[in-house]
Amino acid sequence: VQLAESGGGSVQAGGSLRLSCTASGFAHSRWCLAWIRQSPGKEREEVARIDGDGSIGYGDSVKGRFTVSADNDKKTLYLQMNNLKPEDTAMYYCVSEYGTCPSWVDEYDYWGQGTQVTVSS
Repeated sequence: VQLAESGGGSVQAGGSLRLSCTASGFAHSRWCLAWIRQSPGKEREEVARIDGDGSIGYGDSVKGRFTVSADNDKKTLYLQMNNLKPEDTAMYYCVSEYGTCPSWVDEYDYWGQGTQVTVSS
């Protein structure tokens, strides 16, 4: 299983970025795909997920601002981030797990290398 993120960068508050994650090495349709972020001194936080059954969920801090999507066979996962805030600054990881998304971020078995998002005020 391989996950490769792209699309991070630096943006001013209020701006937008779109992250992409290319997934390979597994049958995608029944797998959970999610975005997790971590910034220095803070715990890892799941921001968005597409579960194995196709259901979508968001962390409370990003609801209404972030949108997660995937192509039909889940080979590419996206995260559209709008109205970015300085507190969104973090390393963003694409993660995956077979079937139902885990309850805890530490339970994801497959991680990409991460892409940095920096939001300045």
